[in-house]
Amino acid sequence: MQKDLKKAVELWAEAVELGSIDALYNHGNAYRYGEGVEQDMAKAVEFYEKAAMQGHVRARHNLGYVEAKKGNHDRAVRHFLISAKMGYENSIKAIKEMFMAGVATKEQYAEALKGYQEAVEEMKSHDRDEAKRLGY
Repeated sequence: MQKDLKKAVELWAEAVELGSIDALYNHGNAYRYGEGVEQDMAKAVEFYEKAAMQGHVRARHNLGYVEAKKGNHDRAVRHFLISAKMGYENSIKAIKEMFMAGVATKEQYAEALKGYQEAVEEMKSHDRDEAKRLGY
């Protein structure tokens, strides 16, 4: 099946209108990478911000990445901390890299680790462990 990225963007726009935060995130990615639309980081950030405000963890992480690329390390760490505390492992890795580079503090890294571990612990359940064991 051939990809039709322009059609995908149209469908995401409809899904955004219906309240889908995943569609907001996907819309942000489309603008970030110029897939189906002209590349526009400002619009990508706008969609990521809307999704992040509604609890989309990868959108929050991507905002951290965007801020880090701009050199706004404090803002980046704040975004990564939020997504780490939501259980997103890539944000822990990002804060660790920032700590190793000297732009995040030991306290921020420790806070992120603690928040991440608490989120992961909170998500544990016997049913999830059994599903994982069965390959789901």
